[in-house]
Amino acid sequence: MINTSLLIKYLGQAAIFCSCLFILGCENDEKAINALTDKAVMVEKAKDIDVLFSQSGQLRARMKSPLMLRYQEDTLRTEFPNSLHVDFYDSTRHVESWLDARFGIYYESLNRVLLRDSVKVVNVKGDTLTTPELWWDQNARSFYTDSTVRITTKDKRINGGKGLVADQDLSAYTIRQPTGTVLVGEEIKL
Repeated sequence: MINTSLLIKYLGQAAIFCSCLFILGCENDEKAINALTDKAVMVEKAKDIDVLFSQSGQLRARMKSPLMLRYQEDTLRTEFPNSLHVDFYDSTRHVESWLDARFGIYYESLNRVLLRDSVKVVNVKGDTLTTPELWWDQNARSFYTDSTVRITTKDKRINGGKGLVADQDLSAYTIRQPTGTVLVGEEIKL
């Protein structure tokens, strides 16, 4: 015959023991949780790339880079960590200017490229823009920056300052905070 009071006592002890195991087993390791909830970043890698940019069926630019990394996250972006060179074309498919930079990021949804580290833009007339950081707006066909800039023209005039808005071919530009010596004509009276 089974002693019911003894059975109830053992079942009660087993229930308490199982409850303790259950409570102790509910502690989560933070690393394990992060590993399960972190989003995986998809990266496409390409070497020795040569990309053509067009708008309305017309060639606008040609970019070359030794390495391209395309990240598929919330915002699609393409990085060029080992330098890039871009030739810009006019409507007759002639090069109107070109640029070199050591680093670049192309934001696809914005159609803009952030260029960093030794950025240099040269137009067909020989005018040269140098800056540590520059944005290229592909739709507006323009450059802009809040960084320091230096523009050297073909006739060796140097303009500099902080902040710039310029056409892609450097035919027109505005330096927001010019610095340095400015030559003025004799007609101007102070």
